[in-house]
Amino acid sequence: MSAPARRPLVLPDFPWDSLAGPRARALSHPDGIVDLSVGTPVDEVAPIVRQALCAAAAVPGYPTTHGTPELRAAVVAAMGRRYGIGAVDPTAVLPTIGSKELIASLPSLLGVAAGDLVVVPELAYPTYEVAARLAGADVIRTDGLTALGPRTPAVIFVNSPANPTGRVLGVDHLRKVVAYARERGSIVVSDECYLGLVWTGAAHSILHPEVCDGDPTGLLAVHSLSKTSNLASYRAGFVAGDPALVAELLGVRKHAGLMVPYPVQAAMIAALTDDEHERQQRDRYRDRREVLLTALRGAGFTVEHSEAGLYLWATRGEPARATVDRLAELGILVAPGDFYGPAGSAHVRVGLTAPDERIAAAAIRLR
Repeated sequence: MSAPARRPLVLPDFPWDSLAGPRARALSHPDGIVDLSVGTPVDEVAPIVRQALCAAAAVPGYPTTHGTPELRAAVVAAMGRRYGIGAVDPTAVLPTIGSKELIASLPSLLGVAAGDLVVVPELAYPTYEVAARLAGADVIRTDGLTALGPRTPAVIFVNSPANPTGRVLGVDHLRKVVAYARERGSIVVSDECYLGLVWTGAAHSILHPEVCDGDPTGLLAVHSLSKTSNLASYRAGFVAGDPALVAELLGVRKHAGLMVPYPVQAAMIAALTDDEHERQQRDRYRDRREVLLTALRGAGFTVEHSEAGLYLWATRGEPARATVDRLAELGILVAPGDFYGPAGSAHVRVGLTAPDERIAAAAIRLR
């Protein structure tokens, strides 16, 4: 008896693999590479967070999938204090192993299947599309809900502040997304890992009372401590929102053994409780942003959006890959905008995540 046919899983190529050539050219620069192509933190983890991690290192038992009550309380308090989000039910908070694994698995965990529709932004973090494909769902890239026609999406991904553009969606836009989703029974998943890094204006969570009127039904906000607290190596994130949806995720994740290690949970409590280290890190990124923004504009780039987040969305009015090659000759590596969708084909994403000395070197080379 022959084995049953298996449907092949079709995923996009991993984008950064295509930068091998430009990376090699940038590495050959006499003064070394300035790698601005990724959002990996380069600054050390705050001592208060490291101390909390070490203090919990001797605990031998399994951590709880739901996280400790102390961690969930710290999340609720931080969301209210930092982002004006009130009345989040502590039971509707779930720690995650970073935010990427949650985003990639979320449609599948919520029962999205073949024939369902997942909406992602026109320019988007690649993992949203991967998440839909892992679930076997159809994907539409759009920033306007009218483009969906009569189809009812199962999941709508929102990202504000956005990666790669740094664009911030206003309250009115977010309210329209929430109203649209509730009329149709869709789930809104808001990726908010850059919410603590706003440079001009203001950004709002999907759970902010001005957006959802204090009702989290059908809404999930995904957060990460990788950017604001330099905890990328810790894989420290969380999701909060609709208690029923979080309970559904919790049930599946218990079976799958998706648990955040206890020492990491302790470190998260410290990071969420201490606002000073977060402020200091935000100031570092603000200073780096000013240096790169001035240098890029002086080199003939137009920087669009970029009012928040860890990137500058820049263009010289030429194909993105030509810009990548041009900058690689200067020893500067950036990400081409086509990583994030066809609409980015003339832009590059320039990261702020390099040490001050490397940021200064990039500015000199651009001049």
